[in-house]
Amino acid sequence: MKIFTAEQIRQWDRFTISNEPVSSIQLMERASEALASWISENCKNHRKFAVFCGNGNNGGDGLAVARILYLKGFDVDVFVQNPKGKFSDDASVNFKRLRDFSGISVKEFKDIDQNNFDSKTIIIDALFGTGLSRNIEGEYKEIIRKLNERNNVKISVDIPSGLFADRISEKDSIIFKADYTLSFQSWKKAFLHPETGPYAGKVIILDIDLSKEYISNTETDDFVIDDILIENIFRPRSEFSHKGTYGKATIAGGSYGKIGAAVLSTRSALKTGAGLTFTLAPQCGYEILQTSCPEAMFIEGGEKYIDNFDIEKDSVAGIGPGLGTDPRTKKAFLSFLKNYSKPLILDADALNIISENKGNLKLIPERSIITPHPKEFERLFGTSENSFARLELTRNKAKAFQIYIVLKDHHTQVVTPEGKIFYNITGNSGLAKGGSGDILTGIITSLAAQQYSEEHAAVLGIWLHGKAADLAAGKHSKESMLPTDVINELGNVFRLFEK
Repeated sequence: MKIFTAEQIRQWDRFTISNEPVSSIQLMERASEALASWISENCKNHRKFAVFCGNGNNGGDGLAVARILYLKGFDVDVFVQNPKGKFSDDASVNFKRLRDFSGISVKEFKDIDQNNFDSKTIIIDALFGTGLSRNIEGEYKEIIRKLNERNNVKISVDIPSGLFADRISEKDSIIFKADYTLSFQSWKKAFLHPETGPYAGKVIILDIDLSKEYISNTETDDFVIDDILIENIFRPRSEFSHKGTYGKATIAGGSYGKIGAAVLSTRSALKTGAGLTFTLAPQCGYEILQTSCPEAMFIEGGEKYIDNFDIEKDSVAGIGPGLGTDPRTKKAFLSFLKNYSKPLILDADALNIISENKGNLKLIPERSIITPHPKEFERLFGTSENSFARLELTRNKAKAFQIYIVLKDHHTQVVTPEGKIFYNITGNSGLAKGGSGDILTGIITSLAAQQYSEEHAAVLGIWLHGKAADLAAGKHSKESMLPTDVINELGNVFRLFEK
């Protein structure tokens, strides 16, 4: 799914109106019907709504939603800044339609203090949409502040008021804090970043049938990883195949006291389908690995720490889980990089070793995939003011070094050397545990061994990782799920493709 800027979204609306048999007011009605349908279906235990409307088209959506919910049998109060004020053309039409229903109360923002909403009242924010270009001030700022103080369930129309679609808000700006955001047609970039995403709550994307021609013809470098993309990437296994068909994966990791990381990475590589899996680890992990991962072959790389990176020929290597930073390991690893040219998957201590000297970055083979979390990224490439700036830095570094960067976060991003960014929307906070990254390394290494391209291995890998985590959370809870539970759910994720 493509992610568009605020300006592209406005052009999308205009293109739809100009090139399809639909007027702007009809498109607003279509959007409002979709909003009201979702709300009525998912809020059956709530009978009353307080809809706060601005004077623009976002407010027009809110006015239409209020009317449709009233016709569906809900109690609805509407709040506007001034009933006699100037509305946009389409909002004005919907305001006049609303006035035909005596059962809908229209009140001013200043009346909110006299309205003690009960706990069953849902607040709907339709104050400002994606057209917002400046911080909210005055009476609108005050009303949002008061609404944020209330404990009612809150729903935003298209985007929380005060939030910019594709950039970060200033620190002192006021933003509506929604529990749910019902957005139209596609994700907004602001929903996917840690500084802005929490304001949106749970995001629901509603299809209002905007022009598909516009989607096809409009270029962007930003994407959300959706089911359609994954279905196009995934390749079912052929019945006429053998273990050699699915490649060799080598996990290089583990050190004294950290063999578990190598176990997790090896098991996830096995579960993701590599034809042959090897584990290059120190001798101290031999019994543990052979017992816990009997399907993988053991390659001795040292006694307590790896000091010899002897990667199996024709194998794709994932290096870093539990590797440690012993001086002998550092020396051996950097020497290996100087003499190795095939793409690698690098994580954890492999990245920490590289980050000790900025010159080491040039040793990373082109087309490699690195998987840093924010702190590891910072050690490699420096600090950024916020996640938006960090993402631009990531784009620049991926291009400069011709590598793929998997930037781990709540919505992990894959950044390609060509400058494309893919946001992942599977996964949950249950992955915020040691070992989760080791699993991801094994998954991506296994997919690369199966001859998925680097881009596809990274994109499919983070999606699989997150989807398995969602299944694990459903069974065990986010608090209690373990990285091993995530590995055990990989089979159930693959079974989804069979359906």
